[in-house]
Amino acid sequence: MSIFTKIINGEMPSYKIVENELFIAFLDVFPLVKGHALVVPKIETDKIFDLPDEYLSSMLIFAQPIARAIEQTCDCKRCGISVVGLEVPHAHMHLLPINTANDLNFTLPKIKVEKEEMESIRKKLVDHLRGNTV
Repeated sequence: MSIFTKIINGEMPSYKIVENELFIAFLDVFPLVKGHALVVPKIETDKIFDLPDEYLSSMLIFAQPIARAIEQTCDCKRCGISVVGLEVPHAHMHLLPINTANDLNFTLPKIKVEKEEMESIRKKLVDHLRGNTV
């Protein structure tokens, strides 16, 4: 069982942003930048292109409002997307606030964000998604 499955099952805490019957989105606790989020399918599949068609085709649509919320609430020019899939054997995509292409460089060191700030970022994203713009 992957760490993401444990988060989906409520066995591990997360900074959950939103979920539906197929996906969950939460902040990455080892982010490259503040506001770095993960979109994870609720079925445990190692590689993203091994997902069933209905998941693969719905993943970007699920991510779209989250990406827009990131662009509106984080200090960035846009929301970047990346699929690396080497850290956790559970398909997922990264949504990151970016100002340069280098902000998507996964060889850079991760940053430390305190719990209070993670919760503040999560709340801003959730509020934006609920229509309570920040």
